Amino acid sequence: MTAASTVTGRSGHAGTVRVLNSGDLPAAIRILSARPVDNVFVASRVRGAGLDPNSLGCPMWGYESDGVLRSLCHAGSNLVPVGADQEAVDAYVEFAGPQRMCSSIIGPAETALSLWRGLSDRWGKSWATVREVRPHQPVLAIDGEPRVVPNPHVRPVTLAEWEPYSEAAIKMYTEEVGVSPVQGNSAGYRFYVRQLISAGRAFGWIENGRVLFKADLGSVSATASQVQGVWLDPEFRGRGLAPAAMAAVVQQARAVAPVVSLYVNDFNHAARATYRRVGFRQVSEFATVLY
Repeated sequence: MTAASTVTGRSGHAGTVRVLNSGDLPAAIRILSARPVDNVFVASRVRGAGLDPNSLGCPMWGYESDGVLRSLCHAGSNLVPVGADQEAVDAYVEFAGPQRMCSSIIGPAETALSLWRGLSDRWGKSWATVREVRPHQPVLAIDGEPRVVPNPHVRPVTLAEWEPYSEAAIKMYTEEVGVSPVQGNSAGYRFYVRQLISAGRAFGWIENGRVLFKADLGSVSATASQVQGVWLDPEFRGRGLAPAAMAAVVQQARAVAPVVSLYVNDFNHAARATYRRVGFRQVSEFATVLY
C-alpha cells in the first residue's frame, strides 16, 4: 500500500485513493450523512476521533475522482466501505496491497462482497482463506417508541458490575462468532467492555450479580446508534422475555440518538421475530466476511 494510488476504473475514468486527513473532514461528513444508518459505525469513529490515523487508530482511505471525494473505506481490523461504487471498490482493492490487513469486511452486502472477491484475487490463497461469509444480514432501524412495554429492570450497567457483564459479553461473542474474544488478548476485550460501561453504552438486566440480558450501543453518531452484543441467558430463553428487554434498550438508546439500528443474521429467526415485535423495520442489507 502506498500513500496514494491512481486507478483507471471500468468506465475509463481515473480515480485516486489516498489516506485522508483532518482537512477532508467536511467532505467525509457529507458522504457519511447520505446513509446515516448504514454508515453509523464509521460515523461514530470519525465523530470520536476525526480522520487523523494516529487518533483514529487506523487509516481512513478516500476515493476521489474529478477532484471530488466520492467514497470512504475504514481500513482497520474491520474493513468497512462507505458509499463505494464498483470503481471505488476496484480502486480500494488495488490500494490494499498484496497481503491481508483486516480480520473482517463489513458493509452493504453488494459492496462488501464485491470488495471481498476482489481482495481474494489480489491477496491469494494464503491470505484470502475465510472462516465464514454471512451474505445476508438485514439492517433494521426504529425511530419511534417501541411497540411493547419495556422491561423496567434493564438499565445502564455500572462499573461495579464489570466482571459479570464481561463474562456475559464473552459468552455472547463466542456464541455469535464462533471464537472467544479473549483468545490471545483477554485484557484487550475486557477493557473494551469497561469502556462501553464507562460511556453509558452498556445495558443489562442483572439480578444478584447474574446477567440475565445484555446489549450495547457499539456505535453512536449524531443521528443514529447501532445496538450490538444482544444476549439473553440461555436458561431464560423461550419465555418471551426478549422483546420487553430489547424495548427497554430502544427506549434508553433513543435518548442518545433518535434512530436505533442493528443488523442481524438472516438465519436467526428468533431474533428477527423479537425485533419485529419491538417495532424495527428493515432498511437495507449488510454482509460480513470473517477471516
